[in-house]
Amino acid sequence: MRISFPLSAIKGVDVDRTDLAREVVKRAERAGASAAEVLIREGTEFSTTIRMGAADKLHQANFRMLGIRVLCGNRAAVLATSDFSDASLHEAIRDAIEMAGAAGEDLSAGIPNPDLHDPHAPSLALCFLAASQMTAEAKMNLAKRCEDAALGYDPRIRNSEGATFEDSLIEMTFGNSSGFFASYFKTTCSLAVSPLAEQDGLKQRDYWLSTHLDISLLQPPEELGAEAARRALRRLGARKVSTCEAPVIFDPLASASIMKHIADAVSGTALLRKASFLTGKLGTRIASPLVTIYDDALRPGGLGSRPFDAEGVRSKCTTVMNRGMLDSYLLDSYSARKLGLKTTGNSNRQPQESPSVGPSNFYLKAGDQTPKQIIGSVKRGLYVTELIGFGVDIVSGNFSQGVAGLWVEDGELAYPVDEITIAGNLKDMLTRIEAVGNDLLPLGEIFAPTVLIGRMVVSGN
Repeated sequence: MRISFPLSAIKGVDVDRTDLAREVVKRAERAGASAAEVLIREGTEFSTTIRMGAADKLHQANFRMLGIRVLCGNRAAVLATSDFSDASLHEAIRDAIEMAGAAGEDLSAGIPNPDLHDPHAPSLALCFLAASQMTAEAKMNLAKRCEDAALGYDPRIRNSEGATFEDSLIEMTFGNSSGFFASYFKTTCSLAVSPLAEQDGLKQRDYWLSTHLDISLLQPPEELGAEAARRALRRLGARKVSTCEAPVIFDPLASASIMKHIADAVSGTALLRKASFLTGKLGTRIASPLVTIYDDALRPGGLGSRPFDAEGVRSKCTTVMNRGMLDSYLLDSYSARKLGLKTTGNSNRQPQESPSVGPSNFYLKAGDQTPKQIIGSVKRGLYVTELIGFGVDIVSGNFSQGVAGLWVEDGELAYPVDEITIAGNLKDMLTRIEAVGNDLLPLGEIFAPTVLIGRMVVSGN
C-alpha cells in the first residue's frame, strides 16, 4: 500500500512537527500496526576547540532524525530516517512493520497507558536562544579567553590541551497511537579548558568546566580558566602514599562518578538482567542516613529536565533513596511491566533506538557541611579529585579505581598524590558515608556534592 504524506507535513523546520508525528502514526496504523510511536529529534549543534591560541576544531551542523516504533501485537521494531520525504517515510513504515512481524513475541511489549500522558505538560524554562544567535567568531572568542586566562595564571602553566565551547538547540517531538502529541525546545552550552602545568621536568594536567541551559549562567571564561590552572598547579610534585585503610573524601566531580554507578544500579534495564547489586533491595536500608538521592526531571534549569520522557510519560521527581532507604528504582514502561511496578517516567532514547532506562537529573541531596569542614574533620586521609580507569562491577558492587588528589594531614590538604588506587564495595561505601557537603554542583545530568566515606583501602607503595 502506498502511504502518502501531505506536503505541509514534510516541508521545512518551520512546520509543526507534531503534525508530522500525527500523520506517521496514522499511516502506520493503517498499514497494519496495532500501535505506533514517533520520536523526532531536530536541531543545530556547534563545537569549537582553541589550543594554544589557535583554532584546533570547528564543527557546526544541522541534524534531524525521525524514529518510528511499531507494534504488531506483542512484536515490536524500531526504524529511523533523516529523510522526511514522502517516499522515505513510506519505506520506513513498511520496513518497520515487516521487521516487527519477524521479531520475537514479547508479552511485555507495548506503549504506556494513556493515563500516564499529560496533555497539559508542565511549562519548563528549557530554551534560551542567546547562544544560538551568537556568531561562530564570538563563541571561539569565549574559548580563547578561557584558555588565555589559564595560560596566563602562572609561569608554570606552559601548555594546554585546549579550551572547548559547545552549544546546541534541539526540538524533541513525540507522538503515539494513544493520541498524545507534544514537543519542546531545549538548549545547552558548555565551556571547558584543560591546562598543563610543568615543574622540574614533570607535568600535570587538570581541567574545569561550566555547563548550563542558558549561556548567561556560564562561569565567566577568565574565572573558569583560572580555576583550571589552579587545579593543575596543585597537582605538581605529586607522590605515592603507603598502602593503608583511610577515610576518603570525594570532591563534587569525583562523587558524581560514584553517583553514575548508583544510577546504573537502580536502572530497570540492569535489574531485568539481574546485573545490579541492588536487585531485590527495594524498601530496605542500603546507605547511610545522610544519603537522599533524587531523580528530578522537573528541576529548574536542570540539564536533564524535560516535560515528558521518551515514551511521552509525564515527568516527575522520584525519590530514589530517602535517608538511606531504597525507595524506588528508575523504570520505563517496559521494565515496569516486567518487574510488576509502575514506570517512573525514565525512558531515554534516540530516535533510532528502542526505549531503555536512563536518569534525568540524578543527584545526591546536599548536606550542611562545607568542604573545608569535611576536610578539617579528617586526621589522615585522601581527598580525591579525579577517578581514573574502569574498575567498577555493578553486579557485585566491587569498586577499584585509580585516583589523583591530595593527601590530608591534621585536617589540611598537605600534598598532591597520584599513581594510587582506592578499593572497596559500593554496598560498604554507601553505608560508610559520614559527611555530605553543601556544595552541590550540577555540571551534568548526574551530580553530587563533596562526600566523605569513612574507610576505604588506599593502595600505593
